[in-house]
Amino acid sequence: MVRAIVGANWGDEGKGKITDMLAESSDIVVRFQGGANAGHTIINDYGRFSLHLLPSGVFYDHTTSVLGNGVALDIEKFVSELKSIVDAGVPTPKILVSNRAQVMMPYHVLFDSLEEARLAGKSYGSTKSGIAPFFSDKFAKIGLQVNELFDEEVLTDRLHKVVEMKNATLRELYHAPELVYEDLLAEMHKQRELIAPYVTDTSKFLREALKAGKTVLLEGQLGTMKDPDHGIYPMVTSSSTLAAYGAVGAGIPPYEIKDIIAVTKAYSSAVGAGDFVSELFGDEAEELRKRGGDKGEYGATTGRPRRVGWYDAVASKYGCQLQSATEAVLTVLDVLGYLKELKVCTGYEIDGKVTTDFPVTPLLHKAKPVYETLPGWNCDICGIKNYEDLPKECKDYIDFIEKQIETPITMVSNGPERHAILKRTPKI
Repeated sequence: MVRAIVGANWGDEGKGKITDMLAESSDIVVRFQGGANAGHTIINDYGRFSLHLLPSGVFYDHTTSVLGNGVALDIEKFVSELKSIVDAGVPTPKILVSNRAQVMMPYHVLFDSLEEARLAGKSYGSTKSGIAPFFSDKFAKIGLQVNELFDEEVLTDRLHKVVEMKNATLRELYHAPELVYEDLLAEMHKQRELIAPYVTDTSKFLREALKAGKTVLLEGQLGTMKDPDHGIYPMVTSSSTLAAYGAVGAGIPPYEIKDIIAVTKAYSSAVGAGDFVSELFGDEAEELRKRGGDKGEYGATTGRPRRVGWYDAVASKYGCQLQSATEAVLTVLDVLGYLKELKVCTGYEIDGKVTTDFPVTPLLHKAKPVYETLPGWNCDICGIKNYEDLPKECKDYIDFIEKQIETPITMVSNGPERHAILKRTPKI
């Protein structure tokens, strides 16, 4: 049986905590897309961790963690991250890496930084982790799969060709120092040795595990609004953030995915550029940012202050629909206890007309939020163990959101700790 956990919004929805909880009852946890450009924050008995490439299953002895073929594999960051959790006292996890995963090359990060600098004020808000150049090369068929690192003839031939191409761009477009073939080859030999113990045919491994009745959890990065096809293009990431891509990025049959859990925050937040209709500014935004998350609203990978706003039901409904969510989880509800009133964006006004359908980017530029105001509960809900013990105003807020997003909310997070999650009976 396969479950997928994905973001309904712009990413940073608190998926790490929910994934960590679900990993406890899973045999295998798979990262199926993205790279080290975003992270999941997890708080457990070992400490506080920001995972970037490692699947959230690494904290459980009974779980095998898999990096699928859809992942942008930064080998050095993978090894460094693995070492950091082991050094923190976590038992060495069982990890497998797909032999078909593409390798993040050293020059991908270089080109990412150079392009952001060239675009200056018109940049896409990249994390400068090399993601866009990586996927450009993958689909231009000039990237390297992990298995090709172990074929010296293929490796040397590919590097000769790519160095020639990249140096032309460095020379003519960026006026930057050129790559040295011998240095790049030596670096890839080094990375080959680092990744060798983990490489296998993970698609075969997963197919056999499913035949044996194992439980698999697909762990998504970022959220619907960052999907290159269905998000706020061009301010998006470069790999699909949708659960449907889980079958491709993990190498499993699509019909195996039985449950899709979309995670959405009890307010809105986003890192990077792009339209954000319900965004707050000034002191109001700073107060929410300071109180949000588990240590404030700052990117787990970049450390950048997140943009914050009122809950956007238009974007969230769209996000759940595109994810084909069978259920939703509402996170960081406890953060809102300081507010006497809460606003929910229930529609967008575009050219004088109100819509509840999420528009394409040119129309999104024009959108103005239509709000409905609800009473706050104005108290701390951390420590409450049963959903029915939440204040009435808090439960009313959840009921309202559930109706707006048209997706059953089955769990509510009311604190940063691993088990601060309340089970809920949906009303739709």
